[in-house]
Amino acid sequence: KERKKERKKERKKERKKERKKERKERKKERKKERKKERKKERNKERKTERKTEKK
Repeated sequence: KERKKERKKERKKERKKERKKERKERKKERKKERKKERKKERNKERKTERKTEKK
């Protein structure tokens, strides 16, 4: 019985670790996505600026 409890605790800890890892990964991904979006936006702005300069 005691061992069962121990194992349960261990598993819980493991899951917690896993979740933490996953969160970290997701955070990283979001950061990357945001960077991409910002780049796109900047490029758009630049394009419009160039267009206005030509006129």
